[in-house]
Order: sequence, then structure tokens, then C-alpha cells
Amino acid sequence: MNTDKKIEFFEPNPRLLMGPGPSGAHPSVLAAMAMPLIGHLDPDFLRLMDECKNMIREVFQTNNRFTLATPGTGTSGMEAAVMNMLEPGDRAIIGTCGYFGNRIVEMAERTGAEVIQVDAEWGSAIEPEAIRAAAKKTQPIKLIAIVHAETSTGVQQPIEQISEIAKELDALLLIDCVTSLGGIPVQADKWEADILYSGTQKCLSAPPGASPITLSEKAVGALSSRKTLPNTWYLDLQKLEAYWDNRRAYHHTSPISMLYALHRALAITLNEGLENRWKRHERNGRALQNGLEALGLVLHAEKSVRLSVLTTVRIPEGIDGELIKSELLSNFSTEIAGGLGVLKGKIWRIGLMGESSTPNNVLFFLSAFGILLRKYGFKADVAASLESAAQTLKV
Repeated sequence: MNTDKKIEFFEPNPRLLMGPGPSGAHPSVLAAMAMPLIGHLDPDFLRLMDECKNMIREVFQTNNRFTLATPGTGTSGMEAAVMNMLEPGDRAIIGTCGYFGNRIVEMAERTGAEVIQVDAEWGSAIEPEAIRAAAKKTQPIKLIAIVHAETSTGVQQPIEQISEIAKELDALLLIDCVTSLGGIPVQADKWEADILYSGTQKCLSAPPGASPITLSEKAVGALSSRKTLPNTWYLDLQKLEAYWDNRRAYHHTSPISMLYALHRALAITLNEGLENRWKRHERNGRALQNGLEALGLVLHAEKSVRLSVLTTVRIPEGIDGELIKSELLSNFSTEIAGGLGVLKGKIWRIGLMGESSTPNNVLFFLSAFGILLRKYGFKADVAASLESAAQTLKV
């Protein structure tokens, strides 16, 4: 063995992240992760945790006492929510109109609960009446789950009517906000939602690694009245709460640098102002969509429920979607994604989340995308595309 050979350090090429996540992290967030480590029970770190809790409440628009961040990506929040709320003998209705709704179903089935799946086309929203009809066939229903922003299809699910149904049934309402939090309005208390979770790597513009989650008092009551232990130890919410509240009971070694990043990202989000941030994402997202349509492309999600932060575009006939995606990365250092599940090979997914959501990125992307489409025979009108986007942006 050659002991003189030095291992080279890894250094990634810079990328413009315009896929479904992660988004580009704010430079200040990345700098925060380089701050010196302190212990996970250090008084300064405990103060940071308390400040994170308060800011998480604010971005979720809630006064919920039970608010924290699970260690792990947004999927850890999903698993914590599902595994802690459901147990054998429970009955849950789960609305699915894409890949991530189906993931909730898979997790719920592992709890031993009876799962009633209510489906919609991948590009449409769940019809509230379909949930009501499913509930009429069997009672009681403990939980209704829905994805607010379905990353696989570009659909924004209206919440209010589903919230009304949950109240009628006295069921818990669980909402996946992984793609929506910090980019479009999330209003936990107004919706009277019971369990909401998100991720750090999308509209909050931090690296992946923590999942903000909040529970209503009704959900806390359901948690404490379980007949069985949840099917998870690491994500047992009662154990996590005992670490995050004033008991400070040891549970795990917190990802300290990740919580530095979360704190900084939440502070940046709130300093911008939630309404300002929502408007920025809306304006830039609609400009991108208008520009894509002016290129001659067809958007996949129904217009009435189309997300601003994640746009799905149908791949034109005769165009190699993977080749375009690959050349965007190699020639323009820009990442987008293809479809998942039934939409694999049929759509592109283009994100404008957090730090990636800027007018410059909209115009740059439309130029690069149009150039590549024209290269491979699609008659993209790049000038019309940029003009349409610019009119929406008013630049």
C-alpha cells in the first residue's frame, strides 16, 4: 500500500439548483454551519433550540405549544407524524394525487392502521367530496392526511374544505408542508390543522437535515392516549418533546450544525416577512410558467391548483427529456428533475424555491432551456418567452 498518496478533498462544482429540492442555501446559512460546535446540552444551544421553536411556530402561523424539529430530512417529519399518530385498530383516510401522498400511505400501512386511500389524477387536486364519501362508508375515522404541495405533480392542494370535513368527523388533520413552508401560505391555526411537518431544504433554503413539526393540543392528546408504543424510537415524539421542552431529557445527540443552519434560515425567512416571501415566490413562479408556455410547452398541473414554487412541464413528443436535463447540468450547471412514478419520462420538474427563486434565475433558465430545445428540434420561441416572463416580473 502506498502510504505517501494523499487523498484529495471533495469539492463540488457550483450548481444552480432548480429542481424539486434541495434549493440553493443562503450563504449566511452555510456560514452558520461553520460556527464552532458546542454541546447539545450547552445553555447557549438550549437557548438556540427555544428560539428555533418560536420561529417555527411563526412560519407555521400557529401558537401550538408542541413544536420542534425532528433530526433528519422532511421524510423524518412524515414518519414521525404518521408513526406517532396511528396504531393498530385506527382508521385513516389519506388523499393521494402524487408520489408523496403514496409515501404517507406506505408508512400508515406499516402502523397496522386501516388505510382508506382517496386518489386523484396526478396533476389534479383531491376532491373534498371524495374524502367525505369515503368517510361515510366507514366510521370512526381517526386521521385525514393530505399533501399541501405535491412535489411530484406541481399541485397545490386547497385545505379549507378538507379541514371542515375533518372537523365534522372529529378526525385529526395531518398536512405535509415539506415543499410549501416558507414559499406559499401555510396557516396551521386558521386551518385548524393538527399535525404539520416540513423540511429545511426547499423554501426555507437550508441544507437537508431537519424537519420542523407542530402538533395541536388535540394531536398531543391523541399521542398521550396511545394504547401501544409508536413503531419508532428515534422519532418517538414524546421522547423528542422531553428533550425540546424544559425537561431537557437526553434523547439523542442533536445535529448541532444543522440547527445552527435552521435557526439562521428561519431568521432570514422572518426578516424578509412571510407575506413578502409568499409574494416573491408567487411572482417568480408565475413568470416562469408564463415563459414556459410562451416557449410553446404545455404545463402539466391543472391551472386552478398549479403550484408557484414547483412547476411540472410535459416533455414534447420527439424530445429526449433526460438529454435536455443532462445538458442543462453539463452546459449550464443547472439542475432540474424528471418525473416520478407514473410521470417518469413524461415531465420535467422545475423548482423556484427559497434562494433559487429570483427574477435572474427565471430569465437565465428560460434562455438556457430554450436554446437546448431549439438545438434538438423543438421550435421554441425564446424571445417571446423572455418577453412574457419579463412582463410578469415587470423588469
